[in-house]
Amino acid sequence: MLELLFCSLLTILPDYLYRRYRQGKRIGHEITLYSVWFELRWGITACLMLTVGLITVVFYNHPSTTNVTYFFRTVPILPETNGRVAEVYVGFSQPIAEGAPIFRLDSTKQQAAVETARREIVEVEAEMVVAKADILAAEGKIQEAQGAYQQALDELATKQELYKRNPDIVARRELERLENMVDGRRGGVAAATAQRDAAEARLVTLLPAQKASAEAALAQAEVELSKTLVKAGVGGRVEQFSLRVGDIVNPLMRPAGILIPRGPGTRSLQAGFGQIESQVMKVGMAAEVTCVSQPWTIIPMVVTGVQGYIASGQFRGGEQLVDAQQVTRPGTILVVLEPLYAGGLDGVTPGSSCIANAYTSNHAALASGDVGPLRWIALHVVDTVALVHAMILRIQALLLPIQTLVLGGH
Repeated sequence: MLELLFCSLLTILPDYLYRRYRQGKRIGHEITLYSVWFELRWGITACLMLTVGLITVVFYNHPSTTNVTYFFRTVPILPETNGRVAEVYVGFSQPIAEGAPIFRLDSTKQQAAVETARREIVEVEAEMVVAKADILAAEGKIQEAQGAYQQALDELATKQELYKRNPDIVARRELERLENMVDGRRGGVAAATAQRDAAEARLVTLLPAQKASAEAALAQAEVELSKTLVKAGVGGRVEQFSLRVGDIVNPLMRPAGILIPRGPGTRSLQAGFGQIESQVMKVGMAAEVTCVSQPWTIIPMVVTGVQGYIASGQFRGGEQLVDAQQVTRPGTILVVLEPLYAGGLDGVTPGSSCIANAYTSNHAALASGDVGPLRWIALHVVDTVALVHAMILRIQALLLPIQTLVLGGH
């Protein structure tokens, strides 16, 4: 309507004023419905053409959209394991600090595993004490075997010396018996030494490895036990938390509730503009929004991000080919808008719907002096007609509460 009124000021109104005051024609006499169309047909046609052209220029170079939402992040409250709820520490809706407990699962099985792992560590430590005693016993046996071996050697040496002096004093059979005894005592020393080495290896290598395994099992059991206590990973607010003692919680099928982190979202708006406007949407463009949760307010914004993909065109590889006809609705270009000034979104409720305008600026091109006269005029016109869109947005902000509360029946 604004475009039509503006274009009529350049076409129909001058024509009417000329015929009314210059030619002296009167309304109701010479100026009738038929004569208005017949005499002003060129002005009416030109007005309609200018209106269509102006609307095209305005909406293409200064795009607008109602698909604007203040998205915020939610965190599902999920345990890392299945189980039955034993305790609940929060209510249906309340604030919660980071690290605060939310609920606890039944941990009887996990506690038994922890106790079993602790007992295994105690058992290994007891075996280490026994292994030390075994080493001491083996040392004693080595000393005993070495003494017997030395005694056999001395006795053999004595008999051999006597045999050399007088073979008749010592029988040959006695010498063979002593030699066999020496070999046996030497084997006893070797056996006692091997027993000691085995005990030392068990104390130094085997039992520490078993203790380390038991400690790892204890650590794993304690981790499994800690998973039964679900805590808040971030500070925020728990909403719609209806979990109660006795409920079964499954991390794959049934979340326990929703946690909304403090300071939700990224303090930015996400807007979906038409695909035809992808050529003019640039990072750094000025924008304005008005939101339902904060009526009668225009918030200056700036474009900080333009997604290079259209979400409706994505597909996941599977066993069937994707038919383009299955995309029933054309997608939009996702644009991230952030407030131009600090605290610009204060008062806007997260999740609120908004209306956004983005404005193309050709100031840099005009200031460069590298454009021709016709292009200079065209760029000036493009920048000037942004005023029309700004007026429309302010009218929408003015009528938004009336449209919502009165005309919308809410």
